[in-house]
Amino acid sequence: MSINAQATNVYDFSFEGAKNTKVNLKDFKDKVIMIVNTASKCGFTGQYKELETLYKKYKDKDKDFVMIAVPSNDFANQEPGSNEEIQEFCKLNYGVTFPVVKKVHVKGDNAHPFYKYAKEKLGFFSSPKWNFHKYLIDKNGNIVDYYYSTTSPLNKKIENKINILLKEK
Repeated sequence: MSINAQATNVYDFSFEGAKNTKVNLKDFKDKVIMIVNTASKCGFTGQYKELETLYKKYKDKDKDFVMIAVPSNDFANQEPGSNEEIQEFCKLNYGVTFPVVKKVHVKGDNAHPFYKYAKEKLGFFSSPKWNFHKYLIDKNGNIVDYYYSTTSPLNKKIENKINILLKEK
């Protein structure tokens, strides 16, 4: 039996948030969620700006969209900062207003349980191969799609999928 065999959907997981708060995914029931593993020293770090643009576009107007950044130092040590430094970096450099949780592992045996679950549900190719890998979760807590680091958060296929998911009950 797998480590996440008891999990029925992503609502069974949580992340440690800034200032020792808990970010429970169950608190986002009936919302579309995008979870992105991030890093401050990566060639894709500029995607923070695109993520913020996407977040602002869909978070308001009763659109029920949530974005969560999950910093990780798993890829070429590109997130070496402390959790406080990461928070400050995101706000100062990219004006990030969406939640940025505390740094975790997203690959290997020590991966955060959410990432192990995602890999079990969607297969090996769905797991992060680099920073800025994106998961899209429907209003029922099901991981419905993933996008590699090379896919811009503002890519039409992501926005189209978000629009479809936002219309579902």
